[in-house]
Amino acid sequence: MTRLQELYDICGQSPWLDNLRRDWIHDNQLAELLALGVRGITSNPTILAKAISGQDTYDDQFRALMKDHSVEGAYWEMAITDIVDALDMLRPLYDDSDGEDGYVSLEVSPAQAHEQSETVKSAKALHDRIAQPNLFVKVPATRECVPAIQTLIGDGRNINVTLIFGIDRYDAVMEAYMSGLEALVDAGRGAELPHVASVASFFVSRVDTEVDRRLESLAGGEDGDPAVLSLRGTAAVAQARSAYQHFTQKFSGDRWERLSAQGARVQRPLWASTSTKNPAYADLLYVDGLIGPATVNTMPEGTLQAFEDHGTPKRTVDHDPDAAGAALDRLAEAGIQMSDVEQTLEDEGVHAFAKSFDELLQSLTDKAATF
Repeated sequence: MTRLQELYDICGQSPWLDNLRRDWIHDNQLAELLALGVRGITSNPTILAKAISGQDTYDDQFRALMKDHSVEGAYWEMAITDIVDALDMLRPLYDDSDGEDGYVSLEVSPAQAHEQSETVKSAKALHDRIAQPNLFVKVPATRECVPAIQTLIGDGRNINVTLIFGIDRYDAVMEAYMSGLEALVDAGRGAELPHVASVASFFVSRVDTEVDRRLESLAGGEDGDPAVLSLRGTAAVAQARSAYQHFTQKFSGDRWERLSAQGARVQRPLWASTSTKNPAYADLLYVDGLIGPATVNTMPEGTLQAFEDHGTPKRTVDHDPDAAGAALDRLAEAGIQMSDVEQTLEDEGVHAFAKSFDELLQSLTDKAATF
């Protein structure tokens, strides 16, 4: 048994791949990762931009599409082609796991990140167009789009809620999910509950990147206050572990039990952005430290391979709940306002995805001019 398989079989955590490339679909690399223990795939505008602009494998399809599509329309056709092929590969896992895993995620346009109605419209259109039960449409957890989560879940759609950077927003996302399930029941569609799935993508490593930057400023630089500098690298795991505590509390009690009795699934926390950005930190800091049941960790291929090589399949996410809260308290005492960190990272995340999308469209526009 591989370490990635042990991660699921022993610890209850599903390892997913945070990347999607057409060449991997066709040259067996994706099949090899699935055999290693990968149980799902996530993508985002940056990932798709790198794949499409970085390979000539899309050129023939793009050239044909440009006969009767706009550049943006051609992008969506190419992206959906890859998503559908990946969905087909993961469908047996979806069936064998009774709908727990085997999902592939496709994100709505980042231009709609602050537009609730457009996000709902686009998410429904993608679900209707692709029409596969193991598709997750990714919806950003911006303040404006949280209500979209409730609407989509209330319509029986599978949603991957992305770009979560803080506890307060995570609480709102879980509430939107549960309220959506209740709306489904109220509409007389309670029989659909077992077929509705969602994950809440809590971004991890970027939290340390931003908090560490602020700590260094508060300390007066690299040679500043050692007590403040000693807090670097402690925020992300502590916040994610606190989020897991909120998850276990939310999905318990009478309200949840009424839904669970009808077959409702918990909205699993998904740890995203789990490759280590600071070379001074352990390469599996955001994997080994966040292992627990009913969770997902979506990793780029390098992090997956690192875990397979030297990861430790051992439950850690709730090992010491008090320590997570204490770590966040120390950060607050040092002057770190996590709510402001959350908003900064959300703004940066939305901007980065929109920038990648715009750059891809420009790259495709330039390529189309050569045909």
